[in-house]
Amino acid sequence: MAQAQLPLQSPPPQEHTGHAHPEQWSWYHYFLYNTDHKVIGIQYLVTAFFFYLVAGVMALFMRAELATPDPDLLSPDVYNTLLTNHGTLMIFFWIVPAAIGGFGNYLVPLMIGAKDMAFPNLNAIAFWLNPIAAVFLGMSFLYGGAQAGWTSYPPLSIVTSPTGQSFWILSIALIGTSSILGALNFLVTVYHLKTPNMQWDELPLFCWAMVATSFLALFSTPVLAIGLIMLLFDINFGTGFFRPEMGGDVVVYQHLFWFYSHPAVYLMILPIFGVMSEIISTHSRKPIFGYKAIAYSSLAICVVGLFVWVHHMFTSGTPPWMRMFFTISTLIVAVPTGVKIFGWVATLWGGKIRFTSPMLFAVGLLAMFVFGGLSGVTLGTAPFDLHVHDTYYVVAHFHYVLFGGSVFGLYAGIYHWFPKMTGRMYNETLGRIHFILTFIGTNLTFLPMHSLGMQGMPRRVAMYDPQFEFLNKVCTYGSILLGISVLPFLINMIWSWSQGAPAGRNPWRSLTLEWQTTSPPAIENFDEEPIVWAGPYDYGIDTQSFEPNELTVEEILAEVGKEMK
Repeated sequence: MAQAQLPLQSPPPQEHTGHAHPEQWSWYHYFLYNTDHKVIGIQYLVTAFFFYLVAGVMALFMRAELATPDPDLLSPDVYNTLLTNHGTLMIFFWIVPAAIGGFGNYLVPLMIGAKDMAFPNLNAIAFWLNPIAAVFLGMSFLYGGAQAGWTSYPPLSIVTSPTGQSFWILSIALIGTSSILGALNFLVTVYHLKTPNMQWDELPLFCWAMVATSFLALFSTPVLAIGLIMLLFDINFGTGFFRPEMGGDVVVYQHLFWFYSHPAVYLMILPIFGVMSEIISTHSRKPIFGYKAIAYSSLAICVVGLFVWVHHMFTSGTPPWMRMFFTISTLIVAVPTGVKIFGWVATLWGGKIRFTSPMLFAVGLLAMFVFGGLSGVTLGTAPFDLHVHDTYYVVAHFHYVLFGGSVFGLYAGIYHWFPKMTGRMYNETLGRIHFILTFIGTNLTFLPMHSLGMQGMPRRVAMYDPQFEFLNKVCTYGSILLGISVLPFLINMIWSWSQGAPAGRNPWRSLTLEWQTTSPPAIENFDEEPIVWAGPYDYGIDTQSFEPNELTVEEILAEVGKEMK
């Protein structure tokens, strides 16, 4: 690949009008209503991680129950409640808020050189809807808890624990409202507030991913809200939208649910794709391969992703023409994803790779997302899906995509931007231990599930045929290791936040704008409007002799300009 072209003359130095250590928010501000996008981003990340721990504990109880064929730990009702709320918390309270609300809020204004989001109060309101939604979800447990799975299919969701199910619906409706408000805010922010001298082809790929994610959320989330409101009326007010005895159709609910919930996979993974592009280019010291292809592929996923939902419904009496159409569309949506993967691999090829913790998680994500994507292609073809539908093959697939994909990406992003958020470096040894335990635990937990599904073990059941006991024990041991893997991460984050070595302004020698300001950033981000002196991925220059903790992006390029003279 050709080296990036560098300016022959160094850019003029910026005069900093602010002080070296700008005023920062106190710790208690992070527990209050605050309109600073950085505070809101950290609020999203910490709150979402708390729900991740709660959902993880639920998963451990379920796996402990599944270690044997008999219900010797949890009753079927309790198991169903944990199953429903594990999926709900992981998707709606952990991955979506952390990826979109957490990284999106913290990074987008910094990356485009803005002082804040376009609508700061709307941004704060969008966050505070999440704790309120969690209260409603908690209240559902007082009435038996939702037990119909995270898909909440009628008629099961109508007749099982109706009050608990109603609180569950209200909770998800609030989360959806938060997502819509956030999506509007991101689109207006990127379009109107990016620094004037930043061209669209200089926009960081994370911002492109957030633009695509926001469009997708605006198109799909209202459809889920409509379906849930209709279900709520069926449960509480005697309507018959989904009651067959009253002329309703339960399959209509499936269409409404999956029109949102398959794009929700892209809502969870598109921001992570943006994180991957930032990390791989930075830590391999190479310009990103195929910038425009990766940027436009996010938009392609956004469009094509709206036309694949029926592959979740191949066993729901869909006619042959519909199966054929959605099989083809499902295979097509894999193409822009493949473009991204090819771009990342080409960026890694020949790069000066530094196997830091964020890079380890990024490469781990690349491996497991490809594996999960291959099983997704098989599930998108109707003949094969008819065989393994609602078996553990499906469970294995979406955990490789969402845990091996989204969660690995969240970890990678946290490690990468931890120095910027806190002003301190994390412990690299603990980070690598965390990666090794997580990588082994993930494969040990979910890889055997492919075999379980191919042999016919159904999902969502606490009791199963004894022939599946051995592989289930292996999965249970893997889940325990996966639970243990969180401990070094927690220790690392808590200790490093208070005791870690000072990170400086730009420890990774990165070129995107967030690294031009202090770590952590000033309350209004920049002392003056930042200037884009280089593309966000113009690596491949000799900066090894520079002290990374002391130089800004423009200072690195100034030194390079001097050397070239």
